[in-house]
Amino acid sequence: MKLQINKAFHKLAPKLFLLSVLGFVLGGCHSGQGNAAPKIAFSKIPPAAQGGREKVDTISGSVSGARPGQQIVIYAKSGPWWVQPWPDKPLIPIQANSTWSTSTHLGFEYAALLVEPGYHPAPTLDLAPTQGGLVVTVEIVKGVGSAVLAPTVPLHFSGYDWQVRTIAADIGGVNNLFDGDNAWTDASGALHMRIKKKAGKWTCSHVMLGRSLGYGTYVLVVHDISHLEPAAVFSMITFDQDGGDQHYRELDVEMSRWGKASDKTNAQFSIQPFYVPGNLHRFTAPAGALSHSLHWESGRASFKTVQGSSLRAGAPVVAEHVFTAGIPSPGTEAVMLMFYVVASEKTPLQNDAEVVIEKFEYLP
Repeated sequence: MKLQINKAFHKLAPKLFLLSVLGFVLGGCHSGQGNAAPKIAFSKIPPAAQGGREKVDTISGSVSGARPGQQIVIYAKSGPWWVQPWPDKPLIPIQANSTWSTSTHLGFEYAALLVEPGYHPAPTLDLAPTQGGLVVTVEIVKGVGSAVLAPTVPLHFSGYDWQVRTIAADIGGVNNLFDGDNAWTDASGALHMRIKKKAGKWTCSHVMLGRSLGYGTYVLVVHDISHLEPAAVFSMITFDQDGGDQHYRELDVEMSRWGKASDKTNAQFSIQPFYVPGNLHRFTAPAGALSHSLHWESGRASFKTVQGSSLRAGAPVVAEHVFTAGIPSPGTEAVMLMFYVVASEKTPLQNDAEVVIEKFEYLP
């Protein structure tokens, strides 16, 4: 009896093995299809261009493997990564045919995120978005064609070539309109920057140095700023639009009460992020000409403001502060001078304003 069973088993064994292998293969294929990782594809990519509210385009694509309830979020990189098309409308539905589409402001790169329900996108990101948490997957693509920068107006001041911004930017909680006519030099070589109302809207001024200077001492001599309204801001900063990993290498000297009329201080030195304890030093700048300096070296940023048009020995010191933590290293940062408006419900800007910068100096 045992011999007969063994013979029968030996006859069936090859067939059983074949069925087992076939079942494993089919089962494996079915399992692979069910667990395939979601993937985002682009069908229309906007051009590579500096962003601004003036221009929008369409970005679209498809997604495979998405589950019900998941949506798409788009970021465009122009300096920081900006959520698209607007912070209050960041979630893009996936259609029944697995496609998606939205308008977007322009950028040099674009990121598409597949996200779970409950995801709340940040308005801006310093670094490229990554997979994790409620972000299922991310696909990043460069804009089409050679990068196009927004037009600027050339300006020569204090022996350096500068670029005057002509497009809007979200700064200080306001979409500030920048006008190339709002910055110019006079016969003495001084730089004038103004805020002026045109067609019922405030237009501001923004000039950027044409090259990076790196470590060294930066000096800016500014005429009286004590007349500025609370909602006006004048600043000298270093800024690197590609330096998100080091908070854009931003080091700031700023004159403003940030919309608060009751604030007795009207100026500050800061490094970024400014909200980190120890990264902000407020002070009161008096009337009259002031000389502001920043000495930037490895691991140290030393700020100083004195009265008068030079840093001569014995000049009355208004404020000085040294930062030694979180100091960025040089990259492709450039000096920017900005005169703009911040949001203020209680004390919104009422009048045109102007500041005069006597000179800019750099000492390596």
